[in-house]
Amino acid sequence: MTLMLLDSASLWYRAYYGMPDTLLAPDGTPVNAIRGYLDMTARLIGMYSPDRIVACIEGDWRPSWRVDLFPAYKANRLEDESDVEEEPETLTPQIPILLDLLDAFGIPMLGVDDYEADDVMATFAVKEKGPIRVVTGDRDLFQLVDDKRDVKVVYLARGISQHDLVDIKWVAEKYGIPGERYALFAMFRGDPSDGLPGVKGIGEKGAALIANNFATVEEALKGAKAGHPSLTPNLAKKIIEGADYLKIAPTLVHCAKDVAIPKMDISMPKRPDDLSEIYAMQAEHGLGASVDRLISALNW
Repeated sequence: MTLMLLDSASLWYRAYYGMPDTLLAPDGTPVNAIRGYLDMTARLIGMYSPDRIVACIEGDWRPSWRVDLFPAYKANRLEDESDVEEEPETLTPQIPILLDLLDAFGIPMLGVDDYEADDVMATFAVKEKGPIRVVTGDRDLFQLVDDKRDVKVVYLARGISQHDLVDIKWVAEKYGIPGERYALFAMFRGDPSDGLPGVKGIGEKGAALIANNFATVEEALKGAKAGHPSLTPNLAKKIIEGADYLKIAPTLVHCAKDVAIPKMDISMPKRPDDLSEIYAMQAEHGLGASVDRLISALNW
């Protein structure tokens, strides 16, 4: 009864950069991201045999409630003097085609206004029954791992063939911290890809030490002020000096788990009576065997 949650933007970026840009539609439009996304989805379905699936998309990649707290949030990804995310110009036109194709396949999709896909996945992860597999190339989602509820991250940083199935033990061994404290660790370390600085002067080593000795930001601040024996005077000073950032860091780093998820059927799509729409899109966009592989993976 596995639920598979697809971090769609993460997948189509990986597909775009992982597949050759010589993959073209008959009209010359690049389709490498589309074909790569379909291929990855087919392989993942084959590996994990989910009975439920959701392709999660960004309702807003810079939610107002995060930007209001910290204007630099993901500002490093903005196009010059705009509110638009910078992305490769040959990727942008592929995304609507891909979404139309997923719709034709009947794969459930969801994005919610003023929330990131991470927030949607986090909400599904706490509201739905396990097993749950969160598919992403983004380490932010390690915070969702929950062994008791069988929530694991299918981490694609090394590709599909060599992907990691991330559980609490994996996080603990990778970062040298209690696996359930990844979000706390990330608050202190920071994440340059999201424009989050962390606490000045505290890198991965210092963040790991903090996560090993404290369970919350409040505990770490209290320990720093009290001269906790695990903290050097220099590290304690940095924590105290970072107090203002640490007040907002939990909201920036923690995925929201209370997104209003509409009532929807998230079961694996059934074979439609007529596949002509899918085959027409396959021909129009030159998607070749990628469409066939997804049809096969769905046992149609």
